[in-house]
Formats: sequence, C-alpha cells, structure tokens
Amino acid sequence: MRIALLQMTSGIDPLANAAVLTDAVAQAAAGGAAMLFTPEMSGLIDRDRSRAAAVLTDEAGDPVLAAVRTAAAEHRLWVQLGSLAIRRSDGKLANRSFVIEPDGGVRARYDKLHLFDVALKSGERWQESAAYAAGDAAVVADTPAGALGLSICYDLRFPDLYRALSDAGAELLAVPSAFTRPTGAAHWHLLLRARAIEAAAFVIAAAQTGVHADGRETYGHSLVVDPWGTILLDMGDAPGLGFAELDRDLLRDVRERLPVLRHRRAIPAVERVA
Repeated sequence: MRIALLQMTSGIDPLANAAVLTDAVAQAAAGGAAMLFTPEMSGLIDRDRSRAAAVLTDEAGDPVLAAVRTAAAEHRLWVQLGSLAIRRSDGKLANRSFVIEPDGGVRARYDKLHLFDVALKSGERWQESAAYAAGDAAVVADTPAGALGLSICYDLRFPDLYRALSDAGAELLAVPSAFTRPTGAAHWHLLLRARAIEAAAFVIAAAQTGVHADGRETYGHSLVVDPWGTILLDMGDAPGLGFAELDRDLLRDVRERLPVLRHRRAIPAVERVA
C-alpha cells in the first residue's frame, strides 16, 4: 500500500497551515497514496501563548480540522492528522491526533499521553503541562493500511505505550512529531527504529522541520521504518511530500521469523538486592 507523509514548517496562522494541509491531501491523492500522514501541531506552532490563545478553539470550531475533513472527502483519502491544539471544556488544551476517513468522518482521536516538560542546555525550555492536559487512553484504529496505533512526539520515549499498542493488535505506529534539533540529531532515528523492531511493526513519523515563525527550530527527517528496522523513507530537512510503500507480506514474514509478540510475558515484581 502506498502512503504519503507531509513534512511541514507550521506557522502562527492556522488558515495558512490549513492551505498547506489541503494542498497536501490533493497531492497525496494524485500521487496514488491511500493515506496521508501529517506532523504534530499541523495547525499551529506558536510559543507565544497569549497570541495562540486568540485563535485556538474547540474541536467543533477548529478551521484546520474542518478544512482537512473537507479535503479528505473531496479526494477520497484517509488522513492521519498528526495533531492539533484543541481547547477542552475545562479551559486546558489537548494535543489531539485524528484519523479521518475518506468521507470526512473522524474514525479515531488520541490525546497525547506524555507531556514535554524540559529545560535544555541550549537554553530552550518547554513546559507543555502549563497549558495542556495529558490524555488518558491509548488508541488503535482500523485503517486500509492496517491497525494503526496512535502516539505523538514525546510519547516515543516511552516503550510501554508501544507495547500496549502492539499487544492490542497494532501493525503500524504513527509518531507525528515536532522534535527539537538537538534531541532529533541525538535520538530520532535510533528511537524510531527501536520502536519498529520491538513491536515488529511499521513506524510512520511525519515531522515538523526548519525555522518556524515563532522562532523555534525543528529537526525534520520524517521517517518510515519497516518491521525489520530498515528505513524506507527519510525526508531530510526540506518541507514537502514524500511517499513510501508498505509491504504487508514483510510484516507477516518478520513476525513469523521473530515472534516476539507471542513471546512477551508479564514482568514479575523486581527484586532489589542491596
């Protein structure tokens, strides 16, 4: 099955970002893809929280989600919309991923479980929990490409999530991201390949890239990794659309040769010996 990944440099104007996304839907469909994957925070990247607050809305009123749903229906394409900042009823935000059907309906939603609170030596500071609420459920959605386990960016560092997703039948793992340059250069390829190998699953990671209007920089290198850990697509650091072919026979072959999913055991209590 052919899939498409959008690597983008989202800015502070949701309508401009929506135009990039809808154009990508059209291009992906024209290129023969059955499904398009987009990055984390596809609709808005703005660390000026007061400015961002003026344009953020609930799911029903989000113009980016509405535009992508309309484009998906127009082009009869499945879309894994990496994530949007969605206002919740309690005033907090959710970093929410969507699986959109080719009639524009929403098949599944997932709110990011692990929030990125960190101070880097570079001087960058991120405090997601100041504005965002963590999700409370893991999600696997059936798609034409296979059973798709959903995750977002910082989730990548927590292998227990991917074990739960693959235990629930996930054959593909989506990791839409906006990795910083330092952490991306150090860990991005390693972690994505590890998750693919551990779960014997395809990993699809559409990423943000470049210098954004709010001043932050992201790593790019949107990847598709097969269940053997081979990188099928690396989009480098330029924005644009990339395509990859997913071979389900390879998935079955890897799981037969290395049946790690069947060999998993519950871990007993750890004995600490001083």
